[in-house]
Amino acid sequence: MIRKAFVMTVYPDKHEEYEKRHNEIWPEMVDALHHHGASNYSIFLDKETNQLFGYVEIENEEKWNKMSATDINQKWWDFMKPVMKTNTDNSPVSKSLKQVFHMD
Repeated sequence: MIRKAFVMTVYPDKHEEYEKRHNEIWPEMVDALHHHGASNYSIFLDKETNQLFGYVEIENEEKWNKMSATDINQKWWDFMKPVMKTNTDNSPVSKSLKQVFHMD
């Protein structure tokens, strides 16, 4: 199991919409995430900075990296583009964080 953490940015006036869209996440998106080895996935919001902190556990990097090319993931990115900062391919602008401590 590999732990991954990252930060993204939601638009200041889209906090509620971002949360609503994730509360209503499509079952086929959840299935695809599981199929690509994701589990224990959480996203947290800092309302003062509009920063999102994401955490996910994956089985392996190769399997996880294939998720971005799936049709459902592309559709999700398009759906989320109006509420957060994105790259030209509609993927979220995301910065990976280095793990510096872990305790079981």
